[in-house]
Amino acid sequence: MKLVVLERDSVGTDIDVSCYEKFGEVAYYPNTVAANTAERVKDADIIIVNKAPMNEDTLKDAPNVKLICLFATGFDNVDLHYCKSRGIKVANVVNYCTPAVAQHTLLLAMVLSEKLAFYDDYVKSGVYSAQERFSNFDRPFTELEGKTWGIVGMGTIGRKVASLAEAFGCKVIFYSASGKSTCMDYERVEFDTLLQESDIVSLHCPLSDRTRDLMNKEAFAKMKNTAILVNVARGPVVNTQDLYDALIEGQIAAAGLDVLEKEPMAKDNPLAEIKDSTKLIITPHMSWASTESRIRLVEEVANNIEAFLAGKDRNIVNP
Repeated sequence: MKLVVLERDSVGTDIDVSCYEKFGEVAYYPNTVAANTAERVKDADIIIVNKAPMNEDTLKDAPNVKLICLFATGFDNVDLHYCKSRGIKVANVVNYCTPAVAQHTLLLAMVLSEKLAFYDDYVKSGVYSAQERFSNFDRPFTELEGKTWGIVGMGTIGRKVASLAEAFGCKVIFYSASGKSTCMDYERVEFDTLLQESDIVSLHCPLSDRTRDLMNKEAFAKMKNTAILVNVARGPVVNTQDLYDALIEGQIAAAGLDVLEKEPMAKDNPLAEIKDSTKLIITPHMSWASTESRIRLVEEVANNIEAFLAGKDRNIVNP
């Protein structure tokens, strides 16, 4: 059995992936792009992949492939129809990073709400040491308690965020981006209502035709000018230029982003011009990547392989 790990570094070099070696001979590559994918998978029985394309172009000369395992929940990089026509099963990993993403969501909202970047700089710059009074609150900040937290996408992560927000005393409302939510624990509202009533809006929805550019000029115009937007979903759910304009014009107070339309961040992304970290915080698509999450991810892929070899379908997305 030959296994190929195409993007070993995508789970971090601090995480042990030797568990795959019990299944056979393993070839590890730090990173793989479209141009070298076909050559690297041509002799593989099992492919472990994150973002490298899995389609006819990259798989047509790999006759032995039986299973593709994703270091991810999403499978946009895989041509499921082609894989099914070849009898190649595709397995993803679900719910491995829920605690980490939910934690990061709360963190972004809280750091922006409390203007922590300003106060940290205030102390470290020496200004605090030079003043006579014991405190400083030149930048007004607010509590979460009593605020309305609007969630777009009430899946596993959305529910976890809702429970955390509720623990801080927030009223939680949500909009079902798919229109198919069965959640009865929180008030479901129309999108315009969520925008108009929420003090914090956090995005946890998949990218689809319904959600692409969901947060656009029209949406920002309906939000409170004191509102905070948090996006830990997918970059294209938010229109970059429209968000920039909304922040510069004061249509919303602040935004915390872990995802962008193009990753890594494009050099001409207008958001790069906003240096005020009380208005905008951007993290490099790492909300999912706690040490615990990455360990779970590696282990879950091993569990998917073990189940496949035992003749069982586990997390198969193209049955």
